[in-house]
Parts: sequence; structure tokens; C-alpha cells
Amino acid sequence: MTPPATERLLGGVVLAAVGAVAFSGKAIIVKLGYRHGVDAVTLLALRMLVALPFFVVMGLWAQRRGGPPIGRGDALRIAALGFFGYYLASFLDFAGLSYITATLERLILYLTPTLVLLIGYLAYRRRVGTRQLAALAISYAGVALAFGHDLSLGGTDVALGGALVFASALSYAIYLVGSGQLVARIGALRLTAYASTVACVLCLAQAFILAGPAAFAGIVPPVWWLSLLNGTLCTVFPVLAVMMAIERIGPGLAAQIGMLGPVSTIVLSVLVLGEAMGPWQVAGTVLVLAGVLVVSRPPA
Repeated sequence: MTPPATERLLGGVVLAAVGAVAFSGKAIIVKLGYRHGVDAVTLLALRMLVALPFFVVMGLWAQRRGGPPIGRGDALRIAALGFFGYYLASFLDFAGLSYITATLERLILYLTPTLVLLIGYLAYRRRVGTRQLAALAISYAGVALAFGHDLSLGGTDVALGGALVFASALSYAIYLVGSGQLVARIGALRLTAYASTVACVLCLAQAFILAGPAAFAGIVPPVWWLSLLNGTLCTVFPVLAVMMAIERIGPGLAAQIGMLGPVSTIVLSVLVLGEAMGPWQVAGTVLVLAGVLVVSRPPA
């Protein structure tokens, strides 16, 4: 391998790893925000308020790079993908985090590739092999271990939080399945920027509809600082980092490196939030990562 190729590979690996760790920090910041008495709608709106200018600039820059014109049909599809992939999935995730630990939230979200596989089978009759079925069983057994342990301690709150986060993973899986043809036609950067902008507008509209002009009144400075970190370091930066990583090393390797996400969430939840980490959570994490790794691997 030539030195430029080696540097490109190394750069892609670093970008994918840093992006996965940065994105996983979102759950930690949300949990810290809840300690200041802020609700999910407000936290999500603050995150999107910070991220919106970056996505608008990203979209304008992508448009200047050229590409096919976006017709009315594609515009409606982008709006739908923005609703499912970045608005609804984010809202359900934030709401679920108010009931469950950051570790369990990350494990449930990492079932997304398995949901993409299931949607592909149910909607398009895509073949599911024996290896993939075994991986599905392993992944869900891992979540069941961690979920069952937390359920015995938290009761109905954990059940509600788990259901909300699972619905978030399902919503994002719908986005991934629906974006396949569209991303090939208009480009990943434009699709991400436009869909994210739609989601930002929806989140801000939701906050103002529910709370009126005083939606952001009375928010303490620590929440603003946390939202600044959430909107930049844990939202915009990971999107760009992972996109640049995929360009260098491909989606398969980038997805496998993304397995650092739940591991970093566990470490941060223990160090920053003081959450307990017992053998059940460790066993569940190992099973989920093993199953998702098998599902994410392309066929030989």
C-alpha cells in the first residue's frame, strides 16, 4: 500500500472512530440536561437551534457543488425522510432517555441495522440468510439481558423508555431504507443537509407550538452550554466526520468502526453520570455488538 493510500485509510479510520464517539456523547449530554429540569421537547429544540445554521450552510455548499435538480417529488421525499430520520427518531430518543440509562438507550439504538434487515424482508422480500437470522437472535438476546435487568429495578418507567427508544430506532431504520435510491440520485451531503434542516424546523416549531414565545425562557446557562455542545460536537461534527470517513474507507468498514459508539457511551455513563455497570449490561453489550457486527458485514 502506497503512503498516500495508507494515510487515506488511517484518516478514514480516525474520522469514523471520532465521529462514533462524538455522536454517542449525545445521550450523556441529554441526561445531564435533564438534571436541570428541562423537558425533552426543549432540549431537542435547543440542539436543533444550534445545529440549524450549520446544516443550512452545508446545504448551500452542497448545492453550489452541483447535482441534478430536485423536483417536487424528491422534495416531498426529503421532507418525509427528515421527519422520520431526524425529527421523529430524535424526539422519541430524547423522550426515552428520561426513563432509561444512557447505556440501555445506546444498546437499543444499535438494533437499527437489524430493523433495516427486517424492513427489507417485509417490504421488499429481500432474502435473509441463516447467518443474519442467527445475528438477529444474538442482538435481541443481548438487549433482553440488559433490558430485563433494568426492568427489574425500574419497572414501568424502564418499559416505557425502552419502547420509546425502540420506536426511535424503527423510525431511523425507515429513514435508512427510504433514503437508498434518493441518496444515489441527489448525493449524501445534500440529502443529509436538507433532511436535517427539515427536522430542525420541525423541532423548533414543536417547541413554539407547545410553549409559545416563552419556549426558551428561564433556561439556565448550563443547559445552553450543554446544548451548544450537543448541537455542534455531537450532531454536526459526527455527521461530517462519518461522511468523510465513508468517502475514504467505505460504508462497511465505517459501520464496523462505529461499534465504538456503545462502548464509549458505557464508559462515559459510568464516569460522567455515575450509572452502574454490572455483568448483565456487559453481557448484553457484547451480544448486541457481536450480532450487529455480523448483520452489518456485507456478503462475501
